[in-house]
Amino acid sequence: MPGRRVEELVKLAPSMTDAKTHYLAGLKLFGQNQFEESIAEYRLALEQKPDWADVLHALATAQSKLGRQEEAIATLQRVIELTPNDAFAFTSLSIFLQRQGKVPEAESAAAKARMLSWKEELKKNPNAPPPGPPGGMSVVQ
Repeated sequence: MPGRRVEELVKLAPSMTDAKTHYLAGLKLFGQNQFEESIAEYRLALEQKPDWADVLHALATAQSKLGRQEEAIATLQRVIELTPNDAFAFTSLSIFLQRQGKVPEAESAAAKARMLSWKEELKKNPNAPPPGPPGGMSVVQ
């Protein structure tokens, strides 16, 4: 039972009350494939910092791993509201949409991710070529 594991952790470490500690605990649990438990930790972190995009993104990923694609997409939409220029958020959205079989929507999210990545690259390299077609890769030497 996921709640019991969280209660055990809190008993073992009563100082485990800050959002970062819960986030890190969630990441550790996720790495051990304990997705329900990681979700519980992420939710504890979000109680203290509800707009922490990294935690929301981690929560969405755990939800997706459990097959809860609708929840994952809803959570990721919140990440996108908070960080609209985050290419990684759109990449994750594309993956979650693919898992639902929503290929056109997934391709649209992937295209948005590529465009955002290119815009970031332009800041460092003004001569960066625009993104190519989906699945293609241009190498410039």
